[in-house]
Amino acid sequence: MRSNPTRPANMVSDISKASIGIAGAGLLGRLLAWRLRRAGAEVSLFEAGSFDQPLAAAQTAAGMIAPVSEAVATEPYVYSLGNRSMQLWPSWLSEFEAETGICINYSRQGSLLVAHPQDLAELNQFERDIQRALITDTQHVPYQRIHSQGIRELESDLSDRLTEGLFLPDEAHIDNRQLLRELIAHCKQLGVQCFENTPAEVFAGEIKTADKTHAFDLVLDCRGVGAQSQWSQVRGVRGEVMSVQTREVSLSRPVRLMHPRYQLYVVPKANNCFVIGATQLESEDRSPVTLQSTLELGSALYTLSPAFAEANIIELKSNLRPALPDNGPQVEINDGLLKINGLFRHGYLLAPVVVDHVINWLNQGEAMPYDQLLGLAEATLSNDLSSNPSIQEQHLA
Repeated sequence: MRSNPTRPANMVSDISKASIGIAGAGLLGRLLAWRLRRAGAEVSLFEAGSFDQPLAAAQTAAGMIAPVSEAVATEPYVYSLGNRSMQLWPSWLSEFEAETGICINYSRQGSLLVAHPQDLAELNQFERDIQRALITDTQHVPYQRIHSQGIRELESDLSDRLTEGLFLPDEAHIDNRQLLRELIAHCKQLGVQCFENTPAEVFAGEIKTADKTHAFDLVLDCRGVGAQSQWSQVRGVRGEVMSVQTREVSLSRPVRLMHPRYQLYVVPKANNCFVIGATQLESEDRSPVTLQSTLELGSALYTLSPAFAEANIIELKSNLRPALPDNGPQVEINDGLLKINGLFRHGYLLAPVVVDHVINWLNQGEAMPYDQLLGLAEATLSNDLSSNPSIQEQHLA
């Protein structure tokens, strides 16, 4: 993440009067198109795939919004940014419902981590990692250690063999596909010019497609892995998910199964569906899900609840998460062009706070807490970040 001490001279000064082109209609692109159009900008949105089946990782994601769970394996700033997004999601979804009459399925009932008796060491280590990463005082402990009765009270359909767990109340999940679907529909209703099946290259003030060069006051590059040809540091990290459907199991929140080789997650969706994932491979292979992954996901799911045995597999998907070398989000600023990338596996956790900061910066608003971190200003980090020397060394160099 780089600081950008000066604002380019020809950057738009009033977004309500600006024409803005956005390349990439994943989660970032759609949120930006919606928020910028609401602010009065003339917006055009370009997607290399179809809007119904976008190439973006947001389409195949599980839609978890899990700042505590992710804090264990990431830099502390991810937790801070994620907490800000946890504040933005409810207000933005309320605004969306007021505009459209559509309620996006969003649930803040926490998440549950469990382990089989032979794997309790993994759960205990995760608890120690949370304590080390997040607990700086006794005012707020972001989890509860629970046992058999507590697990049954939260999720009665889980296996009786699961006797130890951690409940993380400050987490949420969202119906990602419903959100993506309704966002693009609303953008069209608002007058956003939408171009699907239209691969594009981005330049200062221009988006070039196969048959035309489109001129804008400002271009935003939100193409994720699709930006690799113009941003060499972007890499893809393979993920695989399975979707099943069954009436035999009911879950109210995401459940993670701790295991020595992987952390399986199961996220409930509408219509008795569940999204299951665990794999994260440093590979840019887009080939279909392997038999080995399918067997591992299925067998681990069965151990969570034997009732999943009769579930129908309705989808197997692989995709690439866009990542930068430090696995954190970054905004690169040039005259007439902003490149926004690197949300990695934190798309739904970080997208709102990134979008909020970008639009505030375009509006030339007051400095916001994470401008420096995202590369939007040369400013002092907020207290919860500036006190961590490792973050300063990594992100202010």
